[in-house]
Amino acid sequence: MKKRLLLTVCTSLLLSVGCAVQEKSPVDEVKAYAKFVPEREDDFAWENDLVAFRMYGPASKSSGTVSGVDCWLKRVDYSILDKWYDNHQKGISYHVDHGEGHDPYHVGTSRGCGGTAVWLNGKPYPAGAYKAWRVIDNSQEKVTFELDYAWKIDLGDLKETKRITLALGSQLYKVESTFLLNNKPAKNLAVAVGLSTHNSAASTSADKASGWIATWEQLKGYSLGTGAKISAELVDDIIHIPSGNKDESHIWLISHTDEQGKFRYSAGYAWQRAQHIQTMAAWQKYLKNSPL
Repeated sequence: MKKRLLLTVCTSLLLSVGCAVQEKSPVDEVKAYAKFVPEREDDFAWENDLVAFRMYGPASKSSGTVSGVDCWLKRVDYSILDKWYDNHQKGISYHVDHGEGHDPYHVGTSRGCGGTAVWLNGKPYPAGAYKAWRVIDNSQEKVTFELDYAWKIDLGDLKETKRITLALGSQLYKVESTFLLNNKPAKNLAVAVGLSTHNSAASTSADKASGWIATWEQLKGYSLGTGAKISAELVDDIIHIPSGNKDESHIWLISHTDEQGKFRYSAGYAWQRAQHIQTMAAWQKYLKNSPL
């Protein structure tokens, strides 16, 4: 009887102070997450506890080759996509850091942080905005989704389906792209992964033996590193093409599709203000040691 009375008193105390029994707000949930955002020009966005990204969709007001990857720089471990987009609808800009991070990264028509392009005659031929999307797995630990692209190149009609996966605890999202050329597997097609160097404002580095490329730059008072990686044996070339033209300056990791028209890589970023990776050397080490 005394034990039951003690339990009742303890429970009442917990309820009165409002601790230990309250559920964590969904806004503050730590999870891998992806969402289609029709209210913001059909963006498709994804995140985990460390990083967040978005791609432009069919309703984008931008024209041309807007299939680059935008970085949303977060410095909290909980999910921010719903909150930032909801605030955007209320006139609260995600380009301003209100304590959780912000979006100072410019992608435009560049490849941003790991966008791809077909590589022909020494030039990139990227797609426009994605045509369709599908969420495959949106569990708390890992998110997987697909984006479809279609565009014309000199070789004919090209289609690409990107299957993108991002798990908790990783700075890098993983991609398996499947290319079709004239509705047949585009085998041995030259493909490049690009990192924007923002009119050469970013320094670049690469390690062909480990299969990675990287940038490091100052952005709004803090350093940002971006990177991409493939299997080292599949690296055909690494090319840095600086340019003074807007959105054209990149470092490129060039490879090719397999017999089924598939191409696999990973890409992502590290933001100094998030306090996980603080230096360019630490970012390079992370890329070298990251599993594919």
